Amino acid sequence: MLILHTSDWHLGRSFHGTGMLQSQREVLDQMVATVRERGVDLVLVAGDVYDRALPAADAVELLDAALADLVSAGARVVLTSGNHDSSIRLGFGGHLMGAAGVHVRTRMDGLNLPVVLPDPEGGTVAVYGIPYLEPRHAGQVWDVEPNHPAVTAEAVRRIREDAAERFGAQGDALGEPDEGPGGGTAAGADTAIIVMAHLFAAGGAGSDSERDIGAERPAETEAGEPLVGTLGQVPATVFEGVDYAALGHLHGRQRLAETVRYSGSPLPYSFSEADHTKGGWLVRTASGRVTDVEPVDFSAGRRLAVLRGRIHDLLEGAEYAWAEDRWCQITVTDQVRPPQAYRRLKERYEGLLNFILDPEGVTATAPSTYAARLAAATTDLQVCTGFVEHVRQRPATASEAELLDTALDESRSRTEQGEGSAA
Repeated sequence: MLILHTSDWHLGRSFHGTGMLQSQREVLDQMVATVRERGVDLVLVAGDVYDRALPAADAVELLDAALADLVSAGARVVLTSGNHDSSIRLGFGGHLMGAAGVHVRTRMDGLNLPVVLPDPEGGTVAVYGIPYLEPRHAGQVWDVEPNHPAVTAEAVRRIREDAAERFGAQGDALGEPDEGPGGGTAAGADTAIIVMAHLFAAGGAGSDSERDIGAERPAETEAGEPLVGTLGQVPATVFEGVDYAALGHLHGRQRLAETVRYSGSPLPYSFSEADHTKGGWLVRTASGRVTDVEPVDFSAGRRLAVLRGRIHDLLEGAEYAWAEDRWCQITVTDQVRPPQAYRRLKERYEGLLNFILDPEGVTATAPSTYAARLAAATTDLQVCTGFVEHVRQRPATASEAELLDTALDESRSRTEQGEGSAA
């Protein structure tokens, strides 16, 4: 069986205020072409299918079309929810979609429901999908510590237990891996166990476009109640003995172990990803084992450029011509701010999205991290506008700051009158 491992589609996301839906449509078309040309049997989407819990209508339409195209091209699809997704909304219609070849895993109680498929090369493949687990909720339900390592370990333990019963494993189910490319498991000699998860694995390399898991958006319980999680890195060793762990959340394609990998996002979502090669992994199985893993590249969307220098060189230098048709982040290092710098640079670099002034020889006084900026804030308004700048990667406008200030005043007024005391 040939499996395409992807994740972090983030449908509906914008890039520095620029919509990316067309680029996302193009990269999904490339996935469909890969399925047809390579004969892919199964496509995995390991979380963050959408960019937000309430996706826009055009993002929903794009996902609908992409799933239909992938199935028409001959593949089944398994997708799980990430920390950007609403598990309830993404999971709607999952039972019906399963009959059509699209299998959705967004709930804790679906951990013991593998998608089991016959392998054309012999044996079977069983895919277990772990959705994003909010630590406080999952820890309470499972009676384990409310952190990502503990709840992930419990989820994998439950998968091991189910695989032992379902596929006839002996002893501790997915025990120590055998030697060889695919490891092999105790879960029946002819069954390859694939586990999908959306998390931050220890040793993984992050980028600027990943939201801290559980830190910036209240997660939902399965009843739709808001909960706030905690950030924690999960040791990759939790997946030992699994034939392949298809991970999502980090946007750079990377290998943590031979059988534990991130596919990365199919498009760059921050300038820190300018040097990334985007794509996924093609995983081949046969007779209950993973026999080969190879990268597959995607090239959709406008490429990125990160430039730095004095404005004269940036405007006149032939060495920067390669960046003229890219989305650009440009840092100007002149000691004195050049007049109309942004407008002049925009004339050469039409795709200029992020302009930074960083004079050479001047000691920076602004905090370099969001945590440092937050600690330096002295008013509620500075906290709010700082958060807006951190998430959106550009400052709040004067009108936005005025609206935030008005909202804060209203909140204080209600609190003083006793209306907000239970908030």
